[in-house]
Amino acid sequence: MSIKNIMDHVERTITYPYPPQRIVSLCPSLTDTLFALGLGERIVGRTQFCIHPAEDVQNVRRVGGTKQIKLEVIEELNPDLIIAEKEENPKEMVESLAKSYPVYVTDVESYEDALRMITDLGEVTGTEKAAHAMVHDIQATFSSLRPASGIRVAYLIWQKPYMAAGNHTYIHSLLEKCGFVNVFKDVPGRYPQITGDDLRIARPDYIFLSSEPFPFQETHVQAFHEMIQGSEPMLVDGEMFSWYGVHMKEAALYFQRLLTEIS
Repeated sequence: MSIKNIMDHVERTITYPYPPQRIVSLCPSLTDTLFALGLGERIVGRTQFCIHPAEDVQNVRRVGGTKQIKLEVIEELNPDLIIAEKEENPKEMVESLAKSYPVYVTDVESYEDALRMITDLGEVTGTEKAAHAMVHDIQATFSSLRPASGIRVAYLIWQKPYMAAGNHTYIHSLLEKCGFVNVFKDVPGRYPQITGDDLRIARPDYIFLSSEPFPFQETHVQAFHEMIQGSEPMLVDGEMFSWYGVHMKEAALYFQRLLTEIS
């Protein structure tokens, strides 16, 4: 084992034992991807929201949530590397952890960022070959997508207040990858609060109601049918639109089915 210096996605230089043997992951997408890279035996901690791969994560200690962790559990685990995500994990929490442990922070706002993240995780953990193979598989699957043309959509992630996916988000990037026009891409903020009137004015062809973080259900579809005329509300799988990393290959297949259904 040696000592390695590497710069993370927020331009912080991280010094840690290489290859890391005791990894704590603070983001569900990252945990799923780390397992897919063959690092299961080295993952000692994860959040309560890290639910994939289902059978494997059961054997990994929970350290709390993505926004608030149990420091005493982290101390017990004594990780030699913590992997966090800029959007998922509060800056104050990351900075506090970084005083005692090496913390590598990823920053994913687009499809391209997600591919870079996979490659970089391979370099950070010594699993470059598996990472490159994963990126290749994802690119090949996405290359077979037959994008839509001019279909206007609003992608809602929350209710009370309504919140939509805006520009500079991974969700927005995937909408564009599918050929959809995000009607709220020019509204300030990455996840702007919107109203029913905003939806009526924007006049999307479809209103995508995500299964997460807010679990929209069929009752909400019916409510939107009655509230917004001229737009078709439909439930979509939030994991496919928001879990980057190894999930992306499955996501591309899901998007093709969605595009076929819409067209």
